[in-house]
Amino acid sequence: MTQGQERLFVLEASGGGRLFSVNPDGSDKTFLVTGCRIPDGIAVDAAAGHVYWTNMGVPQENDGSIERVDLDGGNRTTIVPSGVTHTPKQLHLEAADRKLYWGDREGMRVMRCDLDGSNVETLVQTGEGADDRRDETRWCVGVAVDPAGGHLYWSQKGPSDAGRGRILRAGIDPPAGHDAAGRGDVEVLFEGLPEPIDLEVDLAEGMLYWTDRGDPPRGNTVNRSPMHPADGRRTPEILFTHLMEGIGIALDPEGGHMYVTDLGGSVYGAGLDGSHGKEILVVQGNLTGIARAVVAASH
Repeated sequence: MTQGQERLFVLEASGGGRLFSVNPDGSDKTFLVTGCRIPDGIAVDAAAGHVYWTNMGVPQENDGSIERVDLDGGNRTTIVPSGVTHTPKQLHLEAADRKLYWGDREGMRVMRCDLDGSNVETLVQTGEGADDRRDETRWCVGVAVDPAGGHLYWSQKGPSDAGRGRILRAGIDPPAGHDAAGRGDVEVLFEGLPEPIDLEVDLAEGMLYWTDRGDPPRGNTVNRSPMHPADGRRTPEILFTHLMEGIGIALDPEGGHMYVTDLGGSVYGAGLDGSHGKEILVVQGNLTGIARAVVAASH
């Protein structure tokens, strides 16, 4: 087995929009990319040597995009050009089917494409047009995929701090005879959440994790719940509190760790149960997405 180095890849929406990487203890901060247009979601394909991220662009302009860069910051390229997706948020790379999935906030949809940006598809559509777009309960933000279970998970955050956020689930592909806007297989797993944002899944343990940037006590937290609770009851377990508008989350299930970012500029590390929480970095600008990867050790 090739020896690798664990790195965290973090997006900063301030400072002109930047992507940097650090060691899990916060050391060796290295800027890889600058000049991103409000970057939000990030995913790493360590085997292929690529980092992908979404740019929200200017939300009113419908000019979001997705870019890719090598692990060292070279060969920056746009794979989903401006205008194909409205306001792309969290990004998920699914290794099983070699696809990228993302939530499109003002686009009111969940989308995917091939790793080169081709074959863009809309899997879920929650609204259409300017009137629907003003309804923030339709805004799709976080996304996660369970390929073995055949499920797609996403969050609809609702207005700021309104307690109208939801997390939903459906099959990865629309059922036969259904389009993205008229799917009959959508389940609401949680509703009445403060403001759920990014999602992550621990497939081995069957657990769904998410950040919430809404008001305390239930907001500004990291939460989890079984994806398929034995008794059918779904009650979020709050693992981590006192975030300053929590956004990004990345899991290391094998190592028993999670990493979280917030708009207040901190990167946090903790056990998967929220124990031993600590700040790894502080005052780093407005931090959004975070991803963890084991990359080939540099020589």
